[in-house]
Amino acid sequence: MPAPKSFPVAEIHAAIERLANAIRERHSSPSRLILLGIANGGIELANRLASSLGVQSGTLDISFHRDDIERHPIPKEFSPTRIPVDVSGATVILVDDVLFSGRTVKAALDELFDHGRPAKVELAVLIDRAGRKLPVTADYAGLALEVPASAKIVVSLDCAKPSRDSVTIIPFKPVV
Repeated sequence: MPAPKSFPVAEIHAAIERLANAIRERHSSPSRLILLGIANGGIELANRLASSLGVQSGTLDISFHRDDIERHPIPKEFSPTRIPVDVSGATVILVDDVLFSGRTVKAALDELFDHGRPAKVELAVLIDRAGRKLPVTADYAGLALEVPASAKIVVSLDCAKPSRDSVTIIPFKPVV
């Protein structure tokens, strides 16, 4: 297995800026636009994008909608769902760090629709990688990477010190 690969901070920040610009282009009047970070990986990314766009952000906890909860129990540091306004009739952008199988997005949609009926739902991810198990596609992606199934992408966005942001591809043995 190859050694871990890390991305320069400047490349990570450029990818986040590309996401913000792409969303801004499509939503020139964001009055009913809400960004919801999928806990835990999408929260900081959603906060940064919302700050750049001047819109509200919140959090979706997908723990109870996961189809693998027996293998991945609810983490101790979980972030509860926090939606700042009524989602009914709004455009909601789900935000996550990595799009892989699509199962996380499916769980996020289940959680979102427990809280109302948005007019439209879009998906923004920092990294889009191959390996879908469900028919899910990102509307916005900062980086598209071809990563083998034997590797894992680890994203860390530091809310206190963005200069410590990191994206690393590491060897990983998938659970069957």
